[in-house]
Amino acid sequence: MSAEREPDAVEIRGLLNLLGPGQVLHRELDLQVRRDEVMSLVGGSGSGKTQLVRVILGLKTPAAGSVRVFGVSWDHPSAKRVRDTRRRLGMLFQNGALYSALSVFDNVAFPLRERGGMLEDEIRGIVYAKLAQVELEPAHGRLLPASLSGGMVKRVSLARALALSPDLLILDEPTAGLDPDRSERFVALIKRLRHAHRFAVLMVSHDLDTIIELSDRVAVLADQHIIACGTLEEVRAHEHHFVANFFGGERGRRAMAQG
Repeated sequence: MSAEREPDAVEIRGLLNLLGPGQVLHRELDLQVRRDEVMSLVGGSGSGKTQLVRVILGLKTPAAGSVRVFGVSWDHPSAKRVRDTRRRLGMLFQNGALYSALSVFDNVAFPLRERGGMLEDEIRGIVYAKLAQVELEPAHGRLLPASLSGGMVKRVSLARALALSPDLLILDEPTAGLDPDRSERFVALIKRLRHAHRFAVLMVSHDLDTIIELSDRVAVLADQHIIACGTLEEVRAHEHHFVANFFGGERGRRAMAQG
């Protein structure tokens, strides 16, 4: 008998997501993120990308449909199963969302201390290891977020997202606000870390260069649901006007040519 297949990182079926009474944001939305891929989520302003991420994180309850992360729904009766599943997620917010009053060290240590059950010596070792993974020195741990460059904020935020060694990393506009050189270096860092640690990635982005460089598949959110999902070539063949504008404009053609 063959071994049972491990569940996908994310599986959403028939999602109905409301902004308010009668205000439908998503309807009959299906999305699958495999355990071995980088999935990019693209969509126009107001399409609800952030709200969809909130549903995946369990921060928003949908009106209908099923949402499973590693096979576990957020309304699972076992609080321990839900808690253990949450620890398998890492989140990199667009603006970094670092705690301004905490040092770099304490920002990265925060999720470890929240989990509990660890000695400070253990936490210190993990924090310095995560800083090293994102190419920061132990001395950077003493700095406050206000003294960091945009690129360093991204790296510290990534170190914090990786603190619990997640199996799924969610990236919200990871290269937003970075100049082209820092953006390229950050993308290279993500690729290197993923190659080393084999976590799945769900990335929200409008940066075509980043999407082309990182993505195994792309999901397009428009008209309240996922209208297309597949490789870049498969998605570009879709005739929806958003796809044509996003990938077929001058910037899109230039990025695809360079990719």
